[in-house]
Amino acid sequence: MTRIAFIGLGNMGGGMCANLVKAGHAVAAFDLNQDAVKAVAAKGARAASSVADAVRDADVVVSMLPAGKHVLGVYFGPDGVCAQAPKGGLLIDCSTIAVTDAREAHAQAERAGFLMVDAPVSGGVAAAEAGTLTFMAGGAADAFGKAEPILKGMGKNIFHAGGAGNGQAAKIANNMLLGISMIATCEAFNLAEKLGLDAETFFKISSVSSGQCWSMTSYCPAPGPVPTSPANRDYKPGFAVAMMLKDLLLAADAARASGAGIRLGEHAASIYQALSDKGFAGLDFSGVMKDVKGGSAG
Repeated sequence: MTRIAFIGLGNMGGGMCANLVKAGHAVAAFDLNQDAVKAVAAKGARAASSVADAVRDADVVVSMLPAGKHVLGVYFGPDGVCAQAPKGGLLIDCSTIAVTDAREAHAQAERAGFLMVDAPVSGGVAAAEAGTLTFMAGGAADAFGKAEPILKGMGKNIFHAGGAGNGQAAKIANNMLLGISMIATCEAFNLAEKLGLDAETFFKISSVSSGQCWSMTSYCPAPGPVPTSPANRDYKPGFAVAMMLKDLLLAADAARASGAGIRLGEHAASIYQALSDKGFAGLDFSGVMKDVKGGSAG
């Protein structure tokens, strides 16, 4: 049984933490939201009163936080993880943050005497609750080797993407592809409808043809063909517009820093930015279909 501190119990972190408890680990959980702490405590985690309380005897620290500034603050602040946890432990950050922030976190963790893995996730809230997430891990081979059994308690597919920050690189490139493909899928369904094809007929044809993609077959943005998709719940997230926009902006920053051309990625970011500016930041990202149908998402 591994002693784990879990920090960050939002929409994703709560389910992930609960699955670590289910896997038989001793988990101490902390979040600024006390209701979130109570929810995982009801599932067997120990409710911690602070970061220091959560990590005081932890072998492993797992975090799921909003942005790079939060990760760096929680881990390396004066009352943070590295100042309070036993030296030599393993740090697993599952947040989606900038590659540069992830690599800075690795460097600081190493100087402080800890192993670290950046392990952002793919799969959304449902997969976090079901324990079927995909993890893309960056870090040294020995750190990944120690992290893999912990990640298997929360996910189905675990990949070692390479060195420090490469987990974040894989995540933002993957989500840029997802954001672009979702917009294209919405436009294709809208065009098919305008030309007289109903969504179910177009889905049956395109899902087994060359246009097939995850955005269509697993998360169809048109109501009807995929009963579990947010399109059938008036686009209740899921994975919100605000989160997709965050990932697309991270991709744009990384592209500028590396000299990579991402014209479609930048255009996708502008579409999701426009949705957010209209007050739809909390809509599922497949809800871009509403804007496409209105003719203003271009």
